Amino acid sequence: MAETPFTEDARPGPRYLPIAEHGLIGDLRSVALVGTNGTIDWYCSPSFDAPSVFAAVLDAERGGSFELAAAVPARTKQFYFPDTNVLITRFFTEDGVGEVQDFMPVTCDGTAGPGEAGRHRLIRRVICVRGTVPFRAQIAPRFDYGAAPHTLSSVDGGTVVFESGVQSLALTSTVTLECDARDVRADFKLAEGETAVFALDQFGGTVTPRGCARAEAEHEFNATVAYWRRWLHQSRYRGRWREMVHRSALTLKLLTYAPTGAIVAAPTTSLPEQLGGERNWDYRYVWVRDAAFAVYALLRLGFSGEAEAFMRFLTTHVSPGDSGDDSAPLQIMYGIDGRTELPERELPHLEGHLGSAPVRIGNAAADQLQLDIYGALIDSIYLYDKWAQPISSAQWDDVCHLVDWVGAHWDQPDEGVWETRGGRKNFTYSRLMCWVAIERAMRLARRRGLPADLVRWGQARDAIYRRIMACGWSQRRRAFVQYEGGDVLDASLLMMPLAKFIAPTDPKWLSTLDALGDDLVSDSLVYRYDPQSSPDGLRGDEGTFSICSFWYVEALVRAGRLDEARLAFEKMLTYANHLGLYAEEIGRTGEQQGNFPQAFTHLALISAAFNLDRALG
Repeated sequence: MAETPFTEDARPGPRYLPIAEHGLIGDLRSVALVGTNGTIDWYCSPSFDAPSVFAAVLDAERGGSFELAAAVPARTKQFYFPDTNVLITRFFTEDGVGEVQDFMPVTCDGTAGPGEAGRHRLIRRVICVRGTVPFRAQIAPRFDYGAAPHTLSSVDGGTVVFESGVQSLALTSTVTLECDARDVRADFKLAEGETAVFALDQFGGTVTPRGCARAEAEHEFNATVAYWRRWLHQSRYRGRWREMVHRSALTLKLLTYAPTGAIVAAPTTSLPEQLGGERNWDYRYVWVRDAAFAVYALLRLGFSGEAEAFMRFLTTHVSPGDSGDDSAPLQIMYGIDGRTELPERELPHLEGHLGSAPVRIGNAAADQLQLDIYGALIDSIYLYDKWAQPISSAQWDDVCHLVDWVGAHWDQPDEGVWETRGGRKNFTYSRLMCWVAIERAMRLARRRGLPADLVRWGQARDAIYRRIMACGWSQRRRAFVQYEGGDVLDASLLMMPLAKFIAPTDPKWLSTLDALGDDLVSDSLVYRYDPQSSPDGLRGDEGTFSICSFWYVEALVRAGRLDEARLAFEKMLTYANHLGLYAEEIGRTGEQQGNFPQAFTHLALISAAFNLDRALG
């Protein structure tokens, strides 16, 4: 739970809250970031990858925001309503205590009433729980990442319509709204037990603006709480660290796009991996690797519905077919609707978080070759078939096509798991996951009696194994290395025992684990690699990569070093924010860096907790 001290003035404060000082709400189509100061400073409507409405997290002046806070000096605390994605920010003032309940009703799961299935609504419910508290709101949307002008019209004292060329939003409120040319303000005071409601709706087509009365807001609050608790009740996890595991599961669920079953890598763009640096990327898309790993984590907990939805996404939008040439059958990422074109461009009119430019939308890495995605995907299909339900004959045909292609192309250089922009190399991790792709398909074929050229597949699998052992091992470093012919270590190789490529107590692996600990581990935090020793085509440094930190925990578990593993895991938990959320990376002084929250980190937390808890008995 976050706490901020009394401020000298209710309004002024830092132009940018730290990345970690945010909570997340969503409705399985999009999300909003809510700061510990009560400000929504990131919100894209109506979908994850739509242009932003509020983007003050990327430009405090031009991005737009929805401020809602006590109008007098206050301490704040923020927490989730237990077992839900309903966020509560509390304001402690000299004369009373108030809170803002932020949530987005889930209407795309088949439970919405007539005419409501297309409604995309953000509700902010304000309650005074003790004494009296004055509040101030300012709603300043900036459409299309702050580039599109809009007009404002007041329908009545409680409804305002914002219209731009790209989108229309309606703001309704139970308190009087004051308007200027672009923005809306409200000043109001609540006594104990009194409430006020703000609702922001996208409208168009069959969805028309309408108010949200106090009684409706209470009903929607209760319905949203019930939805999330009903979903979480499916979890079979009963081990240690259950609260953190379930928070990670709830976060992964927030990153799913219900209309298609897609799972985004993160719901934000361009939050910097290094303040002032250029490592700022758009993660609001479906990385095959990330989504496949997320399916594994959710299956571990018993959430087979999400895995089934992602399989439908693959079948509908990403079926490899038969290209008839040597081109890769899969892209590394897709749009949430399955689109393949994700052109990357910069938005020079936005200054970036704390001045960290450029701000980018789209992602040019979509055109990269990353061979590891085939192993991640086929492993998740294998586990889905094993733990959820058998895959169809058509899906097996797709798997066979992928494995045939991997068997013929595993030995070519690629950009690798970390999407380097410094040229292709023969990355060891890429070889490893090609081995996984073929090995898991062979397991599936044998277990189900499915038709497969097991002899040819086995020859390719064995050739990859021998190549890794001969060329991925450095006798000088006494460790497996990042790429063939090099001496650079890479934390992705922590997956070697996790993927069952090598025994976790094999002398070569234990030597590698020690080398990684010496070179890349700092207080349980793990760097991906050293960009000075292995240039990646980008300037600057980065923080430790949190998925690698949890992989390290799991590798220690499998090596039998349980005391070290448990300490490393407990230390990693201290780097979460006040709500149990993680960005992509951790900086030198413990600050969260990169896009937030990151699916990679939360799925790895689930896996590490599951395996550590099982090992502890």
